[in-house]
Amino acid sequence: MRGLMQDWPLLVHTILDHASKWHGDREIVSRTVEGPIHRYTYADLARRSRRLASAAEKRLGIKLGDMVATMAWNGYRHMETWYAIMGLGAVVHTLNPRLFHDQLTYIINHAEDGWIFTDTTFVPIFEKLQSELKTVKGYVIMTDRDHMPAETSLPNVVCYEDLLAEGDDGFEWPSFDENTACGMCYTSGTTGNPKGVLYSHRSNVIHAMVQTGGDAMALSSRETILPVVPMFHANAWSLVFSAPMSGAKLVLPGARMDGEAIYQLLDGEKVTCTAAVPTIWLMLLHHLEKFPDLKLPHLKRVIIGGAACPEAMMRTFEDVYDVQVIHAWGMTEMSPLGTLCVKKGSLADMDEAAWKKLSLKQGRPAYSIEMKITDDDGKELPMDGKTFGRLKVKGPAIASSYFKGEGASAFDDDLWFDTGDVATIDEYGYMQITDRSKDVIKSGGEWISSIDLENVAVGCPGVAEAAAVGMPHPKWSERPLMVIVKKPDAEVTRDQVLAHLDGKVAKWWMPDDVVFVDEIPHTATGKISKLTLRQQLKDYSFPSAAE
Repeated sequence: MRGLMQDWPLLVHTILDHASKWHGDREIVSRTVEGPIHRYTYADLARRSRRLASAAEKRLGIKLGDMVATMAWNGYRHMETWYAIMGLGAVVHTLNPRLFHDQLTYIINHAEDGWIFTDTTFVPIFEKLQSELKTVKGYVIMTDRDHMPAETSLPNVVCYEDLLAEGDDGFEWPSFDENTACGMCYTSGTTGNPKGVLYSHRSNVIHAMVQTGGDAMALSSRETILPVVPMFHANAWSLVFSAPMSGAKLVLPGARMDGEAIYQLLDGEKVTCTAAVPTIWLMLLHHLEKFPDLKLPHLKRVIIGGAACPEAMMRTFEDVYDVQVIHAWGMTEMSPLGTLCVKKGSLADMDEAAWKKLSLKQGRPAYSIEMKITDDDGKELPMDGKTFGRLKVKGPAIASSYFKGEGASAFDDDLWFDTGDVATIDEYGYMQITDRSKDVIKSGGEWISSIDLENVAVGCPGVAEAAAVGMPHPKWSERPLMVIVKKPDAEVTRDQVLAHLDGKVAKWWMPDDVVFVDEIPHTATGKISKLTLRQQLKDYSFPSAAE
């Protein structure tokens, strides 16, 4: 017997329709590429998105199943493009400008993108790539006529606002199955070519609904949300969907990601919740250090993911600025958020010191995300907080395969996805990433967590950033090497770093050496690139073999 409920497809445009009807006067604030701050409402977003969808279908010929690429900052036109293209049943393929040119060429050709929507900032990138792009029909420059590039070698260029003027405000969204593809983001491709993760309308709506929950981001119409995490990363951590779903005021930072610019938005727009990778918050905290009178009176919580949040950063936010830090973890393949570290009701009486220690973990999965750790043979391991294992996940917003069938080995017959992370899960259900499987340091047959070493080292006075890598050792196979970037004008020595680590990590985890560099390499998504770092250090050898 089937239930007698209505068939109401979970399509992305329903989020926009809801925001427009019930939160239509709620504000969207954007710092634009052109310079000025732009303000309008969810009702305006819905109207212009319908108009864009109408024009894109009529003039550009975009239809169900087409691939349409975007390369743009977080701004109102980028949001309009997402909702318009997805609403047509086409797929928005977000392009990361921080990728190398050969990676961009590969993924555009692999996705078979037909049109590219781009901010003026990135026009020079496509001018260099255009001759290698096999399927691209033309380019929509996301600006108005007054700010169009005076000259460009790109073929078939369309001005965004001119295109929009051709559309119809009364455009009716087409109907199609909720499992229809609507978005694609490629993995960073640290090993081999990047792989496409193809999101569906259903997966995006479910993921956004889960993230608004009280044990996740706890979003509501009373919040003002600043998604610093770029829309060209995995789904902007769903905030482009979950903010309008909850009716929150939305603040979009545009191209300026420096500490001063972020502070201006946090303070000026009275932001209550924000999300980004640790490098962004490092810049903000450095800015606040320079101006001790600056405070964060409106900000309630910061969601930090993309890389492990150093304890020193967490304590600064919480103890100095009275801002709650929520540690998060996820992957492109997970839409992307998998866990958030919020306190369970059953732990309400846990003393503050114990909770502070627990809050350093990546957190618990919300409903719809299944999670386990296994050994190399697939045997499930205990949740005791000590046993390390391969972290595997499954659920309705988690990939079942990669685009065009690549990377099949990451998925087993029961669709468990092997994240490539090594983790523990404790008795309370809190997961902690100890390393990427390819980055874990294996010394004398034992595993050493490079992430734990880095998190402690970055708390050393004068240290701006730290990376730990395993380097060849004649006796122990590998030993940890600590790589340090100093804060500007700071004086930090090898012995000071080692003294800071002493007693905070196991004695056999202690790095055998410390080296100082001007910059640590990062991937296109802002994570430390251990692969590149090891290549840069290929000629390094420890001064003496530690016994």
